[in-house]
Amino acid sequence: MDVPVWVWLLTVGGICVMLAVDLFGHVRKPHAPTMREAATWSAAYVGVALLFGVVVWAVWGPVFGFEYFSGYVTEKALSVDNLFVFVLIMSGFAVPRIYQQKVLFVGIILALAFRTVFILVGAEMVNRWAAIFYLFGAFLIWTAIGQLRHKSEEEPAREAWLVRAVRRVFPVTEGYHGDRVLVRENGRLHMTPMLLVMVAIGSADILFAIDSIPAIFGLTQEVYLIFAANAFSLLGLRQLFFLIDGLLDRLVYLNYGLAAILGLIGFKLIVHALHENTLPFINGGQHVTAIPEVSTPLSLILILGILTVTTIASLLKSRSDARRKLDAGSRTDA
Repeated sequence: MDVPVWVWLLTVGGICVMLAVDLFGHVRKPHAPTMREAATWSAAYVGVALLFGVVVWAVWGPVFGFEYFSGYVTEKALSVDNLFVFVLIMSGFAVPRIYQQKVLFVGIILALAFRTVFILVGAEMVNRWAAIFYLFGAFLIWTAIGQLRHKSEEEPAREAWLVRAVRRVFPVTEGYHGDRVLVRENGRLHMTPMLLVMVAIGSADILFAIDSIPAIFGLTQEVYLIFAANAFSLLGLRQLFFLIDGLLDRLVYLNYGLAAILGLIGFKLIVHALHENTLPFINGGQHVTAIPEVSTPLSLILILGILTVTTIASLLKSRSDARRKLDAGSRTDA
């Protein structure tokens, strides 16, 4: 895929413009977004991401178009799982709702920075050592197994080791001081819990990047598409948080859906590694082509199908549980 430098600059510039609009148009003035505001901007960001995919399809062809859409859908699905962690972190630190936008915005900036580094490192590793696909595939399958063991009920948010380290070194105020991160008390500079929340979100972003980057490398090895899919999936994350905040608890089967997607991509990576095999202890260093590779269009269809089934099954289960509780309450009252 031949991407001129000016296209890279135009893409990065467009992303920076959207971040600036987000910052100065919404985040700078603390407020809790309405459902209408969150829905409008979520739709706008999804629309921009889809339009970008259409451009990729038209300019570079359907193969790269499918790769972009597969990567974007996968990253978007993983970002929803990330929102569960964000909810736990912000509830654990009791972040006032009007300041949650700022925390999420900083988290998006940090996630974009971390993922860009991981993308560049991952691309260099892939170029230098094709056998890295074995490790990526095994890691994703291991992560999928972890998703299956994931408990649906909320657990108390634990402070990240980085947050605990910061608390030991710097004084922290008891409460929030608006959306400020540093204040001076008794002549000494203190951090506020707002800064600790941002540190916690940032440390979580590192873990998310470790999970998501191998996943998208299983769908495309084009650095431009990987960067764009990650950027567009992150841009609407703040609005998505407020839009589906009340629905997160109802997505009871999301971990199973994500496990299936990660397992699928992990299998795809291992099969690709076998096709490109040069390791002497596997088939004498020869390529293994007995197992056909999963095509990108098929991957996209399977990912969309898994997400659709997972979402519908989750909502039906939540509705059934709510009806059962209501019936049980009615019998108790009677």
